[in-house]
Amino acid sequence: MLSAQNLALERGGTRVVDSLSATLVPGQITAIVGPNGAGKSSLLLGLAGLLAPAQGRVTLEDAALASLHPRTRAQAIGYLPQTPDIAWDVAVESLVALGRLPWRDRGTAAVEAALAALALEPLRRRPVSQLSGGERARVLLARVLAGQPRWILADEPLAALDLAHQLSLIAHLRACARLGQGVVVVVHDLGIAMNHADRVLALKGGQLIADGPPQTALAPEVIAQGWGVSARWLGQPGAQALVAGQS
Repeated sequence: MLSAQNLALERGGTRVVDSLSATLVPGQITAIVGPNGAGKSSLLLGLAGLLAPAQGRVTLEDAALASLHPRTRAQAIGYLPQTPDIAWDVAVESLVALGRLPWRDRGTAAVEAALAALALEPLRRRPVSQLSGGERARVLLARVLAGQPRWILADEPLAALDLAHQLSLIAHLRACARLGQGVVVVVHDLGIAMNHADRVLALKGGQLIADGPPQTALAPEVIAQGWGVSARWLGQPGAQALVAGQS
């Protein structure tokens, strides 16, 4: 389990997450949603152990995340930031292989599986400088997958992808969850959260306003509270669309 206990986080002297408690379980896709400035990315940084708590703590299997050796933490948690930097203009397969650094091995099978999962085999020898934005996004996520972490934490991993690659990535994350990995993603598209997440954490102003299955955490009254819009869902479970307007 990955757990936040009375967690408060600050950035630049401003409290961005306040008194938040949630216990995430492996085998599920958890979506973190909320309006701009709600604290979604900051919460993900805190869960990854990359932003020290101002209050409370984050634990991994009952061990304080801050107490773990950085390599142990990197083996357990794979983190994909919203705007990752690429320091060197290396080939795609070399960048993906960097996901094995916490293990200090080549992990050839894991690298090949990550390339295949994101349909990157045709691009494996291409320099990353020659990739489109969507291709870069897939390569950077493949680097995380190559590390075979117990937890995958990704900040808006679908944002730069076209529809086909979005669906393919969601299917792969679902497969990871079925194999027992924990998957936590920040998403802006509430339709994706409703149709594909097992659990949703909805934030507003750094506070948790809803936590539960999508049908509960994304109910119209929660959307009105968090986003200030009136909304209703159309369609059947798993294929619902949001119709919204100003409240």
